[in-house]
Amino acid sequence: MSGTKEHCDGSSASETIARCGGAEFDAVAANYKQMVDENLRITGESSDYFAAYKANYIARNIIRGDGPGKILDYGCGVGLLVRHLKRCLPDMQVDGYDISASSLDRIDRDLRKQGVFTREIDVLGRDYEVMVVANVLHHVRPEGRRALIAEAASHLSPGGKMVIFEHNPVNPLTKWAVSRCPFDEGVVLLPASEVRSLCTDTLRIRQTDYIVFFPSWLNWLRPFERLLGWCPAGAQHATVACR
Repeated sequence: MSGTKEHCDGSSASETIARCGGAEFDAVAANYKQMVDENLRITGESSDYFAAYKANYIARNIIRGDGPGKILDYGCGVGLLVRHLKRCLPDMQVDGYDISASSLDRIDRDLRKQGVFTREIDVLGRDYEVMVVANVLHHVRPEGRRALIAEAASHLSPGGKMVIFEHNPVNPLTKWAVSRCPFDEGVVLLPASEVRSLCTDTLRIRQTDYIVFFPSWLNWLRPFERLLGWCPAGAQHATVACR
């Protein structure tokens, strides 16, 4: 999902974001993955690694076993996370919402056939068991973040879960990478405490975990990452909240 560097007025959170940043993100859709991969080179990993990490986290912590149901990737971009969600949860329908039409057009055709992918939020149902909001909020101006969470949460079924991934501003490597990312210019990163606060009006907080601790040259330590969810040194954090 694209950044929103200017203030705009609008009748809903998604409409405001679309007018402010959709065209900007359309412009980078064709080279999005390559740009992210270049930015992540310092970690020794690609965008696929981080998308797979998030999908595995959801499959392990949020959804106990495969089964029919629906999951929405809110801010799905070109579908990097969608592909891994479908791999981890093959029996679930994976839908996607994004403000960038060009990004949606680049999602794999087979993925688009199995779900709904749209830039019109009202097209989507209100019966999602799980919604993923992955690295979206830092692209939204701070005063619009609470409204976005509330609007997204309205598409969850009763008892449905929202999983919010964000970059950790405490981690120096994360801050360095974000400062050099072309489409992260001017963004304001969120600490985990702010994400939890944004959810309190509409959702109940279930858990917060810090994730992604070790770069590729320390990959032999990665089996221990599941034990470090409490440690605020992770490159990202994940907040799980229930409707």
